Amino acid sequence: MLRTPAVIAIAIGALVMTATPAVATPASAEPPAEVIDALERDLGISERQAVTRMANEARGNQAAPALAKALGDRYAGTWFEGPESRLVAASVNRADTAAIERAGAEPRVVPRTLAQLDAAKQTLDEKAPPDTVHSWAVSPADNAVVVQAADPEAALTWAKSTGVDLGAVKVTESADRPKLFYDIRGGDAYYISTSRCSVGFAARRGNQLGFTTAGHCGTAGRSTTGHNRAPQGTFQISSFPGDDYAWVATNSDWTAPGVVNGYSAGILPVRGATVTQPGGSVCRSGSTTQWRCGTVQALNTTVNYAEGTVSGLTRTSACAEPGDSGGAFISGDQAQGMTSGGSGNCSSGGTTYFQPIGEIISAGGLTLITSDGAGDPDPPTGCQNHQAVHTGSLSSGQNTYQPDGSYYRTTATGTHTACLDAPDGTDFDLYLQRWNGLSWSTVAQGITPGPDETISYTGGAGYYRYRIHAYSGSGPYTLGFSRP
Repeated sequence: MLRTPAVIAIAIGALVMTATPAVATPASAEPPAEVIDALERDLGISERQAVTRMANEARGNQAAPALAKALGDRYAGTWFEGPESRLVAASVNRADTAAIERAGAEPRVVPRTLAQLDAAKQTLDEKAPPDTVHSWAVSPADNAVVVQAADPEAALTWAKSTGVDLGAVKVTESADRPKLFYDIRGGDAYYISTSRCSVGFAARRGNQLGFTTAGHCGTAGRSTTGHNRAPQGTFQISSFPGDDYAWVATNSDWTAPGVVNGYSAGILPVRGATVTQPGGSVCRSGSTTQWRCGTVQALNTTVNYAEGTVSGLTRTSACAEPGDSGGAFISGDQAQGMTSGGSGNCSSGGTTYFQPIGEIISAGGLTLITSDGAGDPDPPTGCQNHQAVHTGSLSSGQNTYQPDGSYYRTTATGTHTACLDAPDGTDFDLYLQRWNGLSWSTVAQGITPGPDETISYTGGAGYYRYRIHAYSGSGPYTLGFSRP
């Protein structure tokens, strides 16, 4: 991770990716010239390729969730390939190639589904690795879980000991172990005593303004001062290891414009939090190395830092150095996350991981502040005529559980009814789950292509909970439910 004092980071091989045709969905606003210049510089591409790349990625990121839903249990992932980021979609069934092409993506037929790869990664997550194993992540482009390790033989021995299907694992050699960057900044610097980290994104909890950053930068209760050394705020949420996110509540002297300091790229607006797909462009801002760009190499990566294992990170080829921790990762005008750690440096190149912003937005009940100052709109007003009503906000691809991250108990047989109201243009799904004594199993679901869902289920006494999944799109939701 990236905070003071300085910590070294790991060198990791990049994923090999190809290109796909653009998908016919609305493109984002025209990117600033400075962003295009940074992509040319850091990715070694032309101005035309950079412009085309950003347009293709904006369309592809919107199209990817629909492709995943259409392919169902045959789906094996999407990613971008080539200098202009054409979208690729994989399936285990060759009969899906025509449908993938009609969606504007390049088809690939592979032996394993994304669900199988996710299960293989989960198996690896359940057993502590040796120190020579640096990270592991699902790579749709490789149709494997790619393990980065200094000692490939030791990595294979560890993988075999977990019981994972070794055919789903690919080990690549990496020279350096990832370490925390304690000096990170993802916009402007801030200080915790003598240490320095960086602001991620402005976010509020209720009416309280604040900002996201890295969890390793400070524990709950620690005070901060701003880049100008003026009193600033207090850590109210902090999770590390396991996660690497935090939220600092600021005092009334600070405002939240919803922008990122892009240094050479200028002041950049934040307009949402749509997740970019593997192979897509991403840039980061930090107080040490300022504005740097790269590509997303893998989502949902588990990193074995010396200070503890962190899961759910995104691996990128953007470089960073100590002093950059907590800083903003952004793709176009879409917030991606906060700098965690990595390896290498910005002279010889390196790898950097970020904590996706959606997790703390969901877990902390936060609202991302956008450049118009409004942030997400208030939760929809439907679904009020139920015994219990809960509201929240999700980013695309995120999950949450209600009531309040927990469950409820019913002592009688009867009907459970629920109503989910999400923003227009999104696809939120709703699942009712029951505890079977060993695990949570889904007993009813609402998974239409639209934003709103209803459930009615008759069941016996027991423990129940609702899972809400933002299949595509982001924003606030309202869940109402009644129980026997």
